[in-house]
Amino acid sequence: MNRLDIQKRAQIIGLLVEGNSLRAASRLADVSINTVTKLLVDVGMAAMSYQDEHLRNLPCKRIQVDEIWAFVGAKQANASPEQKAQGWGDIWTWTAICADTKIIPCWLVGPRNLEAAKYFLEDLSLRLKDRVQLTSDGWGGYKQAVDRAFGEEIDYAQLVKVYASVVTGGPSRYSPPPCVGAEKHAVIGRPVKRDVSTSYIERSNLTMRMNMRRFTRLTNAFSKKVENHAHAVSLHFMYYNFGRIHKSLRVTPAMAAGVADHVWSLEEIAALA
Repeated sequence: MNRLDIQKRAQIIGLLVEGNSLRAASRLADVSINTVTKLLVDVGMAAMSYQDEHLRNLPCKRIQVDEIWAFVGAKQANASPEQKAQGWGDIWTWTAICADTKIIPCWLVGPRNLEAAKYFLEDLSLRLKDRVQLTSDGWGGYKQAVDRAFGEEIDYAQLVKVYASVVTGGPSRYSPPPCVGAEKHAVIGRPVKRDVSTSYIERSNLTMRMNMRRFTRLTNAFSKKVENHAHAVSLHFMYYNFGRIHKSLRVTPAMAAGVADHVWSLEEIAALA
């Protein structure tokens, strides 16, 4: 990889952030799969470090949080105890988005449990300049995690969706049951009811599934190592926050949040490593 020039590294990164698998990027860039993997690791680690340092003191007012499911190696039910000890099984990515600037201030790759929720939300609380309104879904651990991270210094509400009866088999096998309604519940502070929404974070999760091949359902492109899964997520958010112009904002989320003053090129992202 050290012999690759910056243009070739930028080309590979561009292929990865636009939804190609490691092997597809290897074929299209005419380099070995090991070269692509090493570049992903190096740039993913650098992207995580850079964003951890610079995504601070953010001027967000409305935050939405959610989790998105994937798996490493095998689905939880199919992984052996030995494989689970190596990190195989279900993996969740906790994400947050600012409803105004569309920046992703932080994320966490890990299990879906209370400890992960606490760690994720405490990290989020350290990155915000002012009091915010926070919206999550109705998952039970959020209330305790939000209270621990923010105390009373937040306006927090849950959007609890109501689904129709589950139909097994047939065309609905790989789709959730239809949503037939949603209930807004104030939990802490005085959240503004019209701003209680998870639409932006759910759309962000769709972007993740479209732009990271390892998140695509019903394929064999899933992650084989949890570390590489985390590096791919870091690279995705580096490109999303700094290198991709948001259609409605006409600038990148980092520019909208005052973290960057220009659109980052793929060469700049490659140079982080």
